[in-house]
Amino acid sequence: MIHLEITTPEREIFSGDIDSVSLPTPDGEISVLPHHIPLMSIVVPGSILIRRGGGEELFAVSRGVIEIDGKNVHVLVDSADRAGELQEEIIEKAKAEAEKLQKERRHDAEGFAEATAMLERELNKLKVVRRRHTRNRPPIEKIEN
Repeated sequence: MIHLEITTPEREIFSGDIDSVSLPTPDGEISVLPHHIPLMSIVVPGSILIRRGGGEELFAVSRGVIEIDGKNVHVLVDSADRAGELQEEIIEKAKAEAEKLQKERRHDAEGFAEATAMLERELNKLKVVRRRHTRNRPPIEKIEN
């Protein structure tokens, strides 16, 4: 077992002992097992897949950092959402709004960058929701924080 914590500036999203975790990095997805070599890396927008006791749980995450010390994995990201709590219809609406804002603000560098970041978050959430629907394994027991 390895201990995983996923934290955003607002709250702790997940904390518990797991069998493994797969994380998105600039160099591709990495999987972390117990006794992993110490490592610090950047998290890129994507999905985190947690495995424990034959079950899996997916999270959509934005940018952040990872620290691995062999016994613990600390993930600090700007935002994280459990795939099971995401609703595709709501994401589609937010995506459409972000696309509209991006078009409206194409001559405002700061506004355009903000709209692009919003669109990137929504596209990532959509990808994670759709990925969740294709997985066959049962979800792991949810840990309330």
